[in-house]
Amino acid sequence: MARVEPVPWSSPDAGVPGLLTQRAWWPWLRRGLTLGFFVVVGWLLFRFGRAVEWDKVWTSVRANPPASLLLATALALASHGMVASFDLFGRRATGHGLSVPRSWSVAWMSYAFNLNLGALVGGAGFRFRLYSRLGLDSGVIAQVYGLSVVTNWLGYLVLIGGVLLLSPVPWPPDWQPGALLARTLGVLLPLLALAYVLGCAFAPRRRWQWRGHVFTLPSGRMAVAQLLVSMLNWLTIAAVIHVLLGPTVGYLVVLGVTLVAAVAGAITHVPAGLGVLEAIFIALLANAMARNDILAALLTYRALYYLGPLLLAVVVYAATEARMRLTAGQQPAD
Repeated sequence: MARVEPVPWSSPDAGVPGLLTQRAWWPWLRRGLTLGFFVVVGWLLFRFGRAVEWDKVWTSVRANPPASLLLATALALASHGMVASFDLFGRRATGHGLSVPRSWSVAWMSYAFNLNLGALVGGAGFRFRLYSRLGLDSGVIAQVYGLSVVTNWLGYLVLIGGVLLLSPVPWPPDWQPGALLARTLGVLLPLLALAYVLGCAFAPRRRWQWRGHVFTLPSGRMAVAQLLVSMLNWLTIAAVIHVLLGPTVGYLVVLGVTLVAAVAGAITHVPAGLGVLEAIFIALLANAMARNDILAALLTYRALYYLGPLLLAVVVYAATEARMRLTAGQQPAD
């Protein structure tokens, strides 16, 4: 892989942030925003708690063999680890100075909040807050985040194309896409992913500068790696749900329904896709499984994939903020 020149990055105390820290009201506003964030997280957890039928979740947990729950947990952890690694592509492309563990940690926390609070707050907001406090320039952060988003959807395009061509999803009559439309999208969507890979491999110009920030196109090798890791992640997410649903429904069917539910959640912008995921699965699998069993499996999935990581991320984020403030307080004044 060709060496990419590092992109300059600046201290978060430079420029406007530096001026803000000199104002008496800024620390109070920052504390208020931080407190507001934790209030929102608490409200979200309370909302989830009211929406979830915990007796059914507990029944499902007790009914599942321990080996299945352990496997689903391991797969969920593997998926979170893979998504957090998406930011490492941005680290490689930009050449920023943060270590691999620190970059991975920021990405993992951002993903946990992204799942539950939405992309604007979790995916973008947390990255900009944490990365900027660690010294990255806003242009570098934008490129890291952009490459992470591209990585996520690259594999999706290929897999949803295969689903449309193979038609494993049991569509209801009023949802059934036309055969011509399904075949057309099944071919075009993977071609978009292929175009990205080829563009990265053969683009005559690899660097652009805009408002003082340098943006670098990944190499062809990196683009292939993005595609493969993304596909593996989507396959793993579907595997988590498949394990919890049990052997009644085939894996390819679960994969197809998972991909349909993912794009539906992205379109509706509902935080955590709450209700969207369940509605899609019940609508598409109602003829194959009892609705209560489907709902119980999905609620268990939410507990393993959404709520568990969110609770852990809140603790890690609070510790990270405390450590950053302690470090800043120990730095000598200019």
